Amino acid sequence: MNNENRTNWYAPLEHEGENPAREEQAAEIKRTGLPLGWRIALGTLLALGLITGTSLFFANRASGEQRSAGEPRNVEEHIIIEKPFELPLPMPETEMPEKWQDFFDTYFITEDESGEECRIPIVEKRPDWELELAEPGTREKSLQEVYTHCVDSIVSVRAYIDGKTGYHWGTGIVMSEDGLILTNAHLVAGCDSAEIILGDGSSHIAELVGTDKISDLAVLKIEAKNLKPAVFGDSEELSVGDRVAAIGNPLGEEFVATLTDGIVSGIDRGVNVDGRSMNMIQTNAAINEGSSGGALVNMYGQVVGVTNMKMISYYSSIEGICFAIPSATVRSVVNDLIRDGEVKGRPGVGITVGAIPANAVDFYKMPEGLYISGVSKGSDAEAKGIQVGDVITAVNGEPAKSSNDILRVRDSLQVGDTITFTIWRDGKTFDKDVALVEYSDVY
Repeated sequence: MNNENRTNWYAPLEHEGENPAREEQAAEIKRTGLPLGWRIALGTLLALGLITGTSLFFANRASGEQRSAGEPRNVEEHIIIEKPFELPLPMPETEMPEKWQDFFDTYFITEDESGEECRIPIVEKRPDWELELAEPGTREKSLQEVYTHCVDSIVSVRAYIDGKTGYHWGTGIVMSEDGLILTNAHLVAGCDSAEIILGDGSSHIAELVGTDKISDLAVLKIEAKNLKPAVFGDSEELSVGDRVAAIGNPLGEEFVATLTDGIVSGIDRGVNVDGRSMNMIQTNAAINEGSSGGALVNMYGQVVGVTNMKMISYYSSIEGICFAIPSATVRSVVNDLIRDGEVKGRPGVGITVGAIPANAVDFYKMPEGLYISGVSKGSDAEAKGIQVGDVITAVNGEPAKSSNDILRVRDSLQVGDTITFTIWRDGKTFDKDVALVEYSDVY
């Protein structure tokens, strides 16, 4: 999305007697100008969550003191959790605006997805290494065996902001014996230095190999030898119901190398983050703030996903809905980052869409489809005259009801290929052929 006022990802953890996170969220809702009925719905509707990343931000005391890797800290005093964004909720029909344009102006809340740039120094020499996915194992391990097999491949990540006045805390996965570390892009966003803390407590300054905010993956490099690399399995082999475990560093140094377990709850979940959809593995293996960049492993001890977000709500109880980036995506992105420092050749349409809620379809007598809330400058979509307010009812002749209907077609094509959109505009329907462009040029 293109919006100059990006909302801060981080908001204070609740302290007894006050709730700054909820107050900040309420203030954000007020700034969007949402109707009272919708604000009430935010506080009362169940089963609708808020997506958040899972890194932590630690700030030094006002005196500016620094802490060593092993020095204890007060968790309640220093934890700041990432601020979630609002998911669109149904608006009560009694408060539906007369014009559907006015409805969508407030229904889709968009934010800048560009994020802060990572300023960690870049490696001088690109590593000569490639990530491969292993064949499935022949014998499933116990949880104890999985933990013993994997724990030495899990590290802690401190990514510092503004000369170590504060840092993001999270998790990393060892990929190579000589110090290639995989983590989340949101963990290092806006940071100018980073250190990796190994399981033996030793600390190593990290350099940046590459970061990709779209997939939320980053690769760091430390000078080290004889590290234990993780074995990466193929997420395409997963099925709903498969047992998995997550290993990470939730809530800081006191809980490093925490193991939780669960099952694969869903595959190819289209999770919308800052206006773009990510295809994720859903699991009920518990992850928390600080688990960013951790490993989701199968029962053969193979990494099949990188944990990066969970669903939470300040208004209702949501348990056990967590997500990980599939290893099939990780392999492709990591190898591009190692080779080029960035991902090239990724196709983009240049539009931002959202599914039209059923009550709006009924109230305004609109077709089912995807509402276009943004058109990127310089995209072929803009050149072909596609506008904010248009509704996509079909993609290549097939009905379009979710953003995944576009993503499935887009991801099977390359830059320069075309997609045919069936557009509804002011009661008229027509087709538009839109060429895919380099993603980074339009987002």
